[in-house]
Amino acid sequence: MFIDQAEIEVKSGKGGDGMVHFHREKYVPRGGPDGGDGGRGGDVILEVRPTLNTLAAFRHTACYVAGDGKGGGTNDKTGRSADDLIVPVPPGTVVYDAASGGLIGDLTTPGQRLTVCKGGRGGRGNPRFKSSTNQAPRTAENGAPGEEKRLRLELKLIADIGIVGVPNAGKSTLLSVLTNAKPKIAAYPFTTLEPNLGVAEVDDETTVVLADIPGLIEGASQGAGLGFEFLRHIQRTRVLVHLLDGLSLDPLGDYAQTNAEMALFDPRIRQKPQIVAVNKADQPEVQERWKELKTKFKKQKVDVVLISALARTGVRELLLEAAERLAEAPPLEDVTPELPVYRPVEDPRAFTIVREPDGWRVKSAAIERAAEMTPWNQDGSVRRFQKLMERLGVDDALKKAGAQEGDVVRIGGYELEYQE
Repeated sequence: MFIDQAEIEVKSGKGGDGMVHFHREKYVPRGGPDGGDGGRGGDVILEVRPTLNTLAAFRHTACYVAGDGKGGGTNDKTGRSADDLIVPVPPGTVVYDAASGGLIGDLTTPGQRLTVCKGGRGGRGNPRFKSSTNQAPRTAENGAPGEEKRLRLELKLIADIGIVGVPNAGKSTLLSVLTNAKPKIAAYPFTTLEPNLGVAEVDDETTVVLADIPGLIEGASQGAGLGFEFLRHIQRTRVLVHLLDGLSLDPLGDYAQTNAEMALFDPRIRQKPQIVAVNKADQPEVQERWKELKTKFKKQKVDVVLISALARTGVRELLLEAAERLAEAPPLEDVTPELPVYRPVEDPRAFTIVREPDGWRVKSAAIERAAEMTPWNQDGSVRRFQKLMERLGVDDALKKAGAQEGDVVRIGGYELEYQE
């Protein structure tokens, strides 16, 4: 089954905890601090695999969690860093932050990687806090927590040539004739419920990838019919074959309608080279009206060709012309500019104070992360966190907000007692 949208949860690994330890060795009475740093948590990385062409795998696994780093050891031994978690995705995957809608990245090239969640750094061991005035620090850090995000993935198929048109124009038949694809074909509208890909051989050295896009009806750009879900796939193509039904009551109207819906969805689609072909030349009615149709299109300054996908008449010539247009078309990067990468801006000094029924809450991603990294069973680490709160102005802000001696102050998952 073809799946072109998915939502997944991703979480990077937590860093390993730093260690508080002092060197003990015979005849070395003052060995000094030697607690090791923690290892780095694993990143979550999306990697393009050219063998994939759907997001169906994400229907079965919706949560991806990287491993945590190991804690530091004695004798300045650094904990082992966790392996990164590689999540394979097909070419053409666009990644969004599901919560904010911000664009994170656009993955098109085989082997391309995008780090969506960075692993937490390892906590520092007590030698890191040694100074001239503190020769035996009993302070260390817990590892930094990992990042957690909900991602929305959208797949835009990457094909050289897209076959577009109204339902039942014969797009799937043309694809099956030109390539090795075997799409479902029937004599009723909306046979194609999902895009199909096929590879056509132009000559011994040249192949092109074609995509059969489900039929577009009026209002497709606003969600009517099946077109809304699949219009995005046209954005990745470089040349369009616009196939018209020769038995339609108004082929010129069908041509205008399909172009209008594509332009409403993305105005850049109008810039793509188009080859217009009238299908079903094997039908006598089409042969009779061909001269009239050609004249009507010529008045609109549109060149058209007559083919029969079923009888394979003119299809080879159509493929060769499409290949010529493809050779002249601008690279995909020029047609679809590189999308900006969404990076949320975080001010490490920013925080807000919220009054709760039974206390206060300090909201700040950076301060909450600092609380996570504080070993609360170590007096030195607690004093260090207190100095951080004073330096950032949290104590003064709580006092101005009306905090009283003994009030509960919550930071992340921790409850502290306010003292002046």
